[in-house]
Amino acid sequence: MSLWFLLSLSVLQGVTELFPVSSLGHTLLVPALFGVHMDKHAPQLLPFLVALHLGTAIALLWYFRERWVALIRGFFGSLAGHKSDDGHMMWALIIGTIPAGLVGLVLEKRIETLFHDLRIVAAALMINGVLLWFGDRLQRARMHRAPEKLTFRQAFLVGLAQIGALVPGFSRSGLTMIAGNAAGLTTEKAAEFSFLLGTPIIFAAGLLELPKLFHARDQLMTAVVGGVLTGIAAWLSVRFLMRYFEGRGRLASFGVYCVIAGAICLGWFMLHQQPV
Repeated sequence: MSLWFLLSLSVLQGVTELFPVSSLGHTLLVPALFGVHMDKHAPQLLPFLVALHLGTAIALLWYFRERWVALIRGFFGSLAGHKSDDGHMMWALIIGTIPAGLVGLVLEKRIETLFHDLRIVAAALMINGVLLWFGDRLQRARMHRAPEKLTFRQAFLVGLAQIGALVPGFSRSGLTMIAGNAAGLTTEKAAEFSFLLGTPIIFAAGLLELPKLFHARDQLMTAVVGGVLTGIAAWLSVRFLMRYFEGRGRLASFGVYCVIAGAICLGWFMLHQQPV
């Protein structure tokens, strides 16, 4: 894999990780469409992917840094018996993180078998688009309803939605935004909760593999550059998305894109041999 391919992959990861269009699906489909074979056993790939996750997580932490400071203060205040909205939100995030974390550890290897058939990935991307369209309809049907503070049960259910993103083609941010809308949040608040909820998962994914990054010292500089590019792309993406949803942006727009992109990819891989 060339340096230019890896750097392009880092920008693609930074954008699609936060847009509700499935970063894993795009990482698998886009290179294949251009005939680029991704060797999963290539020595530079794993440390590079570790850096991309860390770059995305750091971008999210920086963008929501004031929010995280308030949440952490609220959390420790709750331990001392002081109730607050920030403390409640922090516990909701902790509870929401548990389902995907546990299921990911148990089923990660089995789900990896889905990566080999890009037709399944393309079909999943189309289904993701349909879900985004329905989620948008749900939110618009509740526009006149005051947003609710998530209960712990609702936070757990939103966290369950993250499990779907373990299948390539389904978007973690998209599924959790839909679940947040179903719980009564506005699209803006659902997006914020989705990004806050995803930060520990993304950060943990990078930290767990961090030793492998330092073991591949000859690939360290490429990984660092890729991580920085991903971080910049992720920061710009979350900044755009928060403003987009503050302006009553619609999930349906991303849904239409996913259906069209998934259909094109599905048709292509039905007619052409997949890279091996």
